[in-house]
Amino acid sequence: VVSTQSTGVYIKYLILFSAAYLVKCVFEYLYNRSAAPTTTTPSPPADKETDNKGDSHLFDDSVKRDVDDSQGNYFYDKYLSEAEKNVHIPFSLPRFEAEEMKTRAREFYEQVNKRRSCRFFSPDPVPRDVLEQCILAAGTSPSGAHTEPWQFVVVYNKEDRLAIREIVEDEEKVNYERRMGKNWLQDLAKIKTTFVKEYISEADCIILVFKEPFHYEDGRKHNNWYYEASVSIAVGILLCALNNVGLVTVTSTPMNCGPAIRRLLGRPEHEKLAFLLPVGYPSPSATVPDLHRKPIDEICTFI
Repeated sequence: VVSTQSTGVYIKYLILFSAAYLVKCVFEYLYNRSAAPTTTTPSPPADKETDNKGDSHLFDDSVKRDVDDSQGNYFYDKYLSEAEKNVHIPFSLPRFEAEEMKTRAREFYEQVNKRRSCRFFSPDPVPRDVLEQCILAAGTSPSGAHTEPWQFVVVYNKEDRLAIREIVEDEEKVNYERRMGKNWLQDLAKIKTTFVKEYISEADCIILVFKEPFHYEDGRKHNNWYYEASVSIAVGILLCALNNVGLVTVTSTPMNCGPAIRRLLGRPEHEKLAFLLPVGYPSPSATVPDLHRKPIDEICTFI
């Protein structure tokens, strides 16, 4: 039987030994750190499929660059000479009197304020030429360096829409049951959504909006700058254009469905699904949540 005194001595030496070993490890770490070369390892590129890290939405990191910082002045001078060759043309808009401006601003607001996200559709056909004009309006959106990084794919075919619905519902079931947290589901409760997406097959057609992080020019990849923001602005204009002709939609962003839908439709690999928009007329029994939009003093500050 070990005496209490012996146990105390043993514990004392154990503590002293542990402290000495810890000090040794700290000194080794500091020495190795001071002796290490001062090089930095570049961070891995952001995930291009989800675009959820850093500033990957500004451009596609996979596009190789043959320019280094030391050549910056050379390429800037070259840029200036190239810019001089581009022709700019005169531009003007009609200038309205103040009262007419107020009237036009109010009428536009009243029109777009009627827009609601609708999930209940009539099967009545939507004229293709109407959609073409609405998409042309969306295509007037500004884009980074005028790269126009969007593709609008209109799907009328019922079999394709049923297949897309199956892809979306399979993923959404997992989202609702496992991926979405408590707060997310609580916020969705007022919308009354579930993983069932009847509108994908019930609407006369759907518009799939693909973003293009880069494009090909003369066989080489070129970045599309600020492609996320550019595509989002274009979709905002599209929503207004659809509302203007009496059509409804709901802005769906199906999580984790992009690659499967892209393969189903045979789209190029560099296209990434950004939005899925069912488009049509509201059904006679359509309803929307009783929601209200924030007043001007809650969304705007004049300085």
